[in-house]
Amino acid sequence: MRKKVCLIHTGGTIGMARTENGYAPKKGFIQSILSGMHELDSEEIPAFDLIEYDPLLDSSNISVREWVKTAQDIKDRYDDYDGFVILHGTDTMSYTASVLSLMFENLTKPVIFTGSQLPIGKLRTDGK
Repeated sequence: MRKKVCLIHTGGTIGMARTENGYAPKKGFIQSILSGMHELDSEEIPAFDLIEYDPLLDSSNISVREWVKTAQDIKDRYDDYDGFVILHGTDTMSYTASVLSLMFENLTKPVIFTGSQLPIGKLRTDGK
């Protein structure tokens, strides 16, 4: 049976799109990029659902409120998924990961944090 993961998009460079004022978070952008990545349809790749926070935040604006929300989202969905991937800005990702590791005990499923230096839609992105 194909594994299933939950992607939680909090914001950060990975999900930014070009605007008149430079790169900025854009609602629905990650979903549009992922929908065009047909390699994700392979049976070898886990199926996934995407939760996109509103508003999407630069990681320098992440606070205790978002830490609690992320932990609660994982807790609420823990039995429904084989693992979780948190799409996060890189500036404070280590803080969020540390706090969540203290909030959870005895997890038997992976919770993976990732971000990128370039938006996922850019040619040389490290987000893919």
